[in-house]
Amino acid sequence: MDTNVITDFIEKKLAQPAENQSYANVGNKDFAKGAIAGLVGGIVATAAKTAAERLYPPRVHGEPQPPEVLADKVAGHELAVIPKTVAAEGIHWTFGAVAGATYGVLAEFYPAATNRDGASFGMTLMALTHEGALPALGLSAQPEDQTTREKSSEMVTHVVFGIVTETVRRFVRARLG
Repeated sequence: MDTNVITDFIEKKLAQPAENQSYANVGNKDFAKGAIAGLVGGIVATAAKTAAERLYPPRVHGEPQPPEVLADKVAGHELAVIPKTVAAEGIHWTFGAVAGATYGVLAEFYPAATNRDGASFGMTLMALTHEGALPALGLSAQPEDQTTREKSSEMVTHVVFGIVTETVRRFVRARLG
């Protein structure tokens, strides 16, 4: 798949007027149902983001992934390859699930958070993590030291994450009643 297909799709989503979003659960707010729908959305979106990163990887010169750096920091030493991979995957999938669940609850009580079919959520998540928390915690390079490739890939794949999270969240939430 050509990365232009992904970026064209994202550009169309971002061009949508925010006012035209529909809010299916207005007046039917439920914390648990929102969390469950978002959790499922976050897990599916993590798979989609992982696939998008295979097509358009953010780090192409052997830089470590932030979950790998975190796994080493938590262990207090550099882990061997297999334990590091297992720990990093666990961190990656857990973060995606928790981010999705949090988004699901937010969407229940603040429907405007779903603007642009989740693209805004993905961009916000990227800014909070890759431009804020991860550099502050020493898990990735400072934003000014990140390559253009890394920044653009992270933006594209986080928008994919956001759109998939919202699409699945909306589907699951409708079925939960």
